[in-house]
Amino acid sequence: MQQQKSDPMGRIWQIAKKEQGRLLLSVFYAVLGVISGVIPYIAAGKIISGIITENSDLSYYAGMVLIALAGYVMKSVFYSWGLSVSHKAAFSLLAEIRKEIFAKLPRMPLGTIIDTSSGKLKQIIVDEVERMERPVAHMIPELTSNIIGAVAVWIYMMIVDWRMGLICLISVPVGMFFFLLIASSYGEDYRKSVEITQDMNSSIVEYVHGIEVIKAYNQGRSSYKKFKDKVMTNAAFYYNWMKKCELNTSLCYSIAPCTLITVLPVGWKMYVSGSISADVFMTSIMLSMSVVGPILAAISFTDSSAKVSTTVAMVDELLSGEEQNHSDIPVIFDGYNIGLKGVSYSYHKGNEVLHDVNLEIPQKSFTALVGPSGSGKSTIAKLIGGFWDVEEGSITIDGKELKSIPLSQLYDCVAYVSQDTWLFDDTIMNNLRMGDTTASDDKVREVATAAGCNDFIEALPDGYKTRVGRGGTHLSGGERQRLAIARAMLKDAPIVILDEATAYIDPENEALIQRALTGLIKNKTVIMIAHRLSTVMNADQIVLVNNGRAEAKGTHVELLSCSSLYRDMWQAHISEGGVR
Repeated sequence: MQQQKSDPMGRIWQIAKKEQGRLLLSVFYAVLGVISGVIPYIAAGKIISGIITENSDLSYYAGMVLIALAGYVMKSVFYSWGLSVSHKAAFSLLAEIRKEIFAKLPRMPLGTIIDTSSGKLKQIIVDEVERMERPVAHMIPELTSNIIGAVAVWIYMMIVDWRMGLICLISVPVGMFFFLLIASSYGEDYRKSVEITQDMNSSIVEYVHGIEVIKAYNQGRSSYKKFKDKVMTNAAFYYNWMKKCELNTSLCYSIAPCTLITVLPVGWKMYVSGSISADVFMTSIMLSMSVVGPILAAISFTDSSAKVSTTVAMVDELLSGEEQNHSDIPVIFDGYNIGLKGVSYSYHKGNEVLHDVNLEIPQKSFTALVGPSGSGKSTIAKLIGGFWDVEEGSITIDGKELKSIPLSQLYDCVAYVSQDTWLFDDTIMNNLRMGDTTASDDKVREVATAAGCNDFIEALPDGYKTRVGRGGTHLSGGERQRLAIARAMLKDAPIVILDEATAYIDPENEALIQRALTGLIKNKTVIMIAHRLSTVMNADQIVLVNNGRAEAKGTHVELLSCSSLYRDMWQAHISEGGVR
């Protein structure tokens, strides 16, 4: 990572492997454009020299004007060609980076994604990647060509008269000194600016997502203050940063171009003494003015270079993040019995949440996971579903380690329905079809009817074409849950995991949903996490999870007789009217 930060251009060149040919072509065009841009200066010097030497040949001046015009036209044409090629390469590169990121995310452990704020992910994928367009499209060809162009002009000036070539550079190092004062900390300052902006973006996302709670608890003033403080911190940082750079930037841009301060008096003295000709004197003046222009143009990419260094590091951090290490070779299942042996797991090092869990879940059986909140039930279910990989112990399906099963095949084997149902801002039909993208409309309607969804869907203004809003906000919690069950039924996976899948179901619809679940879990290996013990009384086995351990196993009757914690939970449940 340090190498990437210190050599952003090299890293971009590496990332742009598929577009290197076009980028080289854009650099070639840009170099030709910069060199062509010097031609009018040389022609102007010749014209002034002719005037000083009292050359009265009009054709001479006409020829110089045409040469200057040709140089200007060539500069414009080559510049346009270079930018056209580099922009095509840049946008192609941005598309490839985003494709790589979106291909990467499903391969990463779910915990990593959850721990990364949506504001940060949005900024990396949308904002930061977009910011690479200008560096790729402009910095690579223009920075390279300006440096090469400035060196070429200076070499030509040294050929014209080496003394004038050295004299013209006196002001440049002085100006560059002030630039280096900025550049020494610019990259770090830019990195801090990105972090502060990410913090502000996360605060904005949190504020917007929590607006319902803010309004319900009348916390608008305090919540807005938190949001406002983040915005003001961001603004203050940028203000102080620009203020720190202002003086040195002004001195750099004021002193570096002042080549004429040395070229004019020294050159005049040499001309008067006969040491150089008028032609050499005027050519040196024009070249000295053109040699600094490309250097200043190159300096203008300081900000872009800092952006690249930070952006590439952020993109690389995401692309090089930990992946779930699974085989790529599909396996053949003879059954779908599940086994957990000595499974321990921690989301973060030093904070183990599961401890030596051993569990056998027979094929086509109904296993319930119950226990206090935070005991580890959902963690067990998600480990079985392949959302994370176990660190200690093993999980098998049909005797095969999960890591030996390709992730895509594992996901095809499992239908997961959680209490936090997510629906995309699309039609109900398309949300249901997520379970099977090849399903026909009739098949989707058939499954929706079996899941008890058809009646409320048909009652909506646009039926199955109704858009549900981001996250399904246009629907009630119970309706979203029923759609999630229907989506899982359409997937028809051999293993079904229900993580509090009936949490939002109202009593009036509970019987309907239970019938839908019966259809979903028929002939499947089922794992159900339940808070209401009455819903799992008839499970083939109930596993009591407590403090990250599988504390007890058995049927409802067996646990009542052998587990005091389960008895207490059952008594609390029935005292709340849980059995209906």
